Amino acid sequence: MLPSSPAPLPRTLQASPPSTDDGDTRLTPSSDSEGEDEEATLGQDHAGQSYRMKNMSSRSFGKGDSGETPSQEHVIDGEDEDRSLLRESRRLSQGSSVESYELYTPDEDKAVLRSLDRKLVLFMALLYLLSFLDRSNIGNARIAGLERDLTLSSSQYEWLLTAFYITYIVFEWMTLLYRIVPPHIYISLCVLSWGIIASLQSTSTSFGDLLFLRALLGVSEAAFGPGVPFYLSFFFRRDELALRTGLFISAAPLATSFASSLAWFITKLGEHGPLAPWRLLFLVEGFPSVVVAAWAWELIPDSPGTASFLTPRLRDVAILRLREEKEASDGIDIDVGHEKREYPREKKGRLIFTEVLQTLRDPKCYLTALMFFSCNVAFSSLPVFLPTIIRDMGHTSLKAQALSAPPYLFSFVVVLLTAYLSDRYQTRSAFIMLHALLGASGYLLIALAGFFRWDHFWRYLGIYPAAAGFFSAITIIITWTINNQESDSKKGTGMAMLNIIGQCGPLVGTRLYPDTDAPFYVRGMSICSIFMIAVGGLAFLLRIVLARANKGAADPRRRERSETDAGIPLVGDSPAKFEKGRFVFML
Repeated sequence: MLPSSPAPLPRTLQASPPSTDDGDTRLTPSSDSEGEDEEATLGQDHAGQSYRMKNMSSRSFGKGDSGETPSQEHVIDGEDEDRSLLRESRRLSQGSSVESYELYTPDEDKAVLRSLDRKLVLFMALLYLLSFLDRSNIGNARIAGLERDLTLSSSQYEWLLTAFYITYIVFEWMTLLYRIVPPHIYISLCVLSWGIIASLQSTSTSFGDLLFLRALLGVSEAAFGPGVPFYLSFFFRRDELALRTGLFISAAPLATSFASSLAWFITKLGEHGPLAPWRLLFLVEGFPSVVVAAWAWELIPDSPGTASFLTPRLRDVAILRLREEKEASDGIDIDVGHEKREYPREKKGRLIFTEVLQTLRDPKCYLTALMFFSCNVAFSSLPVFLPTIIRDMGHTSLKAQALSAPPYLFSFVVVLLTAYLSDRYQTRSAFIMLHALLGASGYLLIALAGFFRWDHFWRYLGIYPAAAGFFSAITIIITWTINNQESDSKKGTGMAMLNIIGQCGPLVGTRLYPDTDAPFYVRGMSICSIFMIAVGGLAFLLRIVLARANKGAADPRRRERSETDAGIPLVGDSPAKFEKGRFVFML
């Protein structure tokens, strides 16, 4: 007799004979024909096969606790909506020798990933492109007449950049609201607000007007950019997250190159128009966000179980494939024969404050935040100053707009390649150290070329490794932070701390290129090079800390105490780092 009725899974299958290895979990193909479902076109290469998980039992139960025979069927019945799928899995492994089956094929798993990439990740990348465009186009507006028309000094321009980051930092705590406010509402409101505010910048008539609007823009974007990688972790496993974060972050260099090309076109168009070119620039680049906000309301799902672009069967698969790593899953109806059951789900709006406090006391949280701070010094300064730097090399404003684009297109490709390789080889620190050194070498080349008065070609060439280095490092730092937090509450807190501390970097970076250092800006380039070297050093230090933590957790005495928390492995060959309930930090 089972201690309690377990929760339903998509299909009921014949239980396999109990394994002789207590707690053994193996994947074996089933010859049953139940693989036919709503997704008839999927899994045809695996016709007649589904993947089953065999015989989870616990040493905590005696020999007489399970009276089932191999022919018995287990229909699992959910009873507590506040339990997550992971916790339900652990309860089963501790409470009986009940068989657990994961009923989806590799083709279905790939179909879910394809749909999420095409419909969710690319749309979030589009939103981030618009966000970064509205944030950084002030650099293009500056050389398109903004500085002249509003009679801005170098110090006032720096304050326009700083005002954005002050409010951006102060409101970083709003990242945690992804666990409270439905994401489709939250993200849509963010997009709408920054679109309106960015467009209103075109109406500025004084430094004070523009300063106020830049501060409001920081508030409206504070929860979006930092929060989206956290939001994507609701849909993807640890080993899949770097590429998806890379796709998202790569919109930043793409936006910057797009902004430069668009700024060139708008400046050319507005030279003899009724509006000043910089006003037209703010208006044209800000208004599309207002339109896209309406699409965001309809397209963005709150969880895998509510993704309208997935069929009911693929929504089931999207939940099942995450259950080992998720602290909680949304409830959805699953067909079992002619019946409908509901998966347990976590209550909406729940934050576990003990886990929040644990994260705040964790030194690893601050090491990643310091890495992010150092990288942001370079990340925040170059996009808003690059058009000015290139113009000061002796080019016209129009040519400077055009020459700003190629380095960012190069960075776009490098970011995607880096994210793909990081997921493929399941390492983060190695790529952070590599790109930190790449970025540092680029800044050092620019500084040396300016100091020794080398040809402008060398200064321009140094922009390519510098931009590719910090964009790629930012991507992996964000992913690494999420990877090494066990629960959603810890992930949200980790991301909030990452950004509260890390986004102080722009307060330094936006003041590195005063007019008094023109045209070579040797001091600013040298400082950025030093900070990128610091990123690599901190990544190496954190790798050592995490490796020691993994070694300590692997101690046999600790593993024996944690065996009762054994979770159920995922279907397929997933390298997600959970070994018998033990969380393993990704290096």
